[in-house]
Amino acid sequence: MATPTTGTRTTKPARWPSADYYDAPLSYEEVVIAYFDCRRTKRNTRNALAFEWHLERNLYQLYVDLIEGTYQPGRSICFVVTRPKAREVWAADFRDRIVHHVLYNRIGRRFENSFIADSCACITGRGTLYAAKRLESKIRSITQNWSRPAYYLKLDLANFFVSIDKRILRDQLARKIGDAWWLRLAETILFHDPRTNFEFRGDSALLERVPPHKRLTNQPDYLGLPIGNLSSQFFANVYLDALDQRAKHQLGARHYIRYVDDFLFLHESSDWLNAVLADVDAFLPERLGVRLNPKKTILQPVDRGVDFVGHVIKPWVRSTRRRSVNGALRRTAEAEPADVHVLANSYFGLLGQAPASHHDRALLANVVRYRGHAVNHALTQTYRGSNG
Repeated sequence: MATPTTGTRTTKPARWPSADYYDAPLSYEEVVIAYFDCRRTKRNTRNALAFEWHLERNLYQLYVDLIEGTYQPGRSICFVVTRPKAREVWAADFRDRIVHHVLYNRIGRRFENSFIADSCACITGRGTLYAAKRLESKIRSITQNWSRPAYYLKLDLANFFVSIDKRILRDQLARKIGDAWWLRLAETILFHDPRTNFEFRGDSALLERVPPHKRLTNQPDYLGLPIGNLSSQFFANVYLDALDQRAKHQLGARHYIRYVDDFLFLHESSDWLNAVLADVDAFLPERLGVRLNPKKTILQPVDRGVDFVGHVIKPWVRSTRRRSVNGALRRTAEAEPADVHVLANSYFGLLGQAPASHHDRALLANVVRYRGHAVNHALTQTYRGSNG
């Protein structure tokens, strides 16, 4: 049962210049488009259904609030996920998610056009499969199809989302958002503190599994973005663009790729990579206020295998990380009968992203058949059985 919890912090209401309805910086059509973008994956949630009960009235009222400068974010939902590790998730209200899409639809392309091609995550067409294929291509290039030795330096940021300095991020946004109205909307979303008004759902005991230094609730007001919102994912890419630009233009890294806070350099020389490590280790705290996680810093030859975004790249083969495969088998075996069909098909899709996946898909097919479902000959899809 959900346990409602309300924070005690207060924030100053944010406003931005009002606009005449007939000469507004935002059109009602943009709000409607943002609503359809938002509901693709959230339509059956409690908040989405409540919003749709009086859809036209709610959309128009949201538009009026935005134009008149009276919009304020509402209550967030906080819960804890335990896979792959325990962490807080802060889900904005459905109404606020629409506003996140409004902002992203207007300014997102402006920023993404200046991102390097090796910046992945939360960009259309640049998911984990894009990142895995691009890294594999880079490895083949630098090793000339595995015929020459090379090294990789894999780095990870410590407590990234709760360490983001909103003041630095605000300045980064201001450099490319010239319109005062849109900048003020971005600031309203950025500086909103979800801890001032939230409801906790789920088992509150799970909070104890989240380390204190990883909790947004333990950070000062100017630090941290809530994990779970489109705006946070987009803002994270804007924040780390400074790292991407330094890697490419100051360090001259030809073979570099980043997926959220995991990034990787390739080079023929381990000495060059050690110099890069020293540079990045000094640059990040000074420029962005974030630090590397020394426990996840890896420097070794690429032919030992590169583990990145759930894929393991070795000479002439790219496969799914064993931990992911084992998790898929375990969860499918333990799932409720009604959930097996959807869950198994999602895992068939995940495993199928790796070229060397036939054995893994065969293992999953055995579990699925044992649960009473049929599997096609190609081992790419399951069908509902007598229990589904």
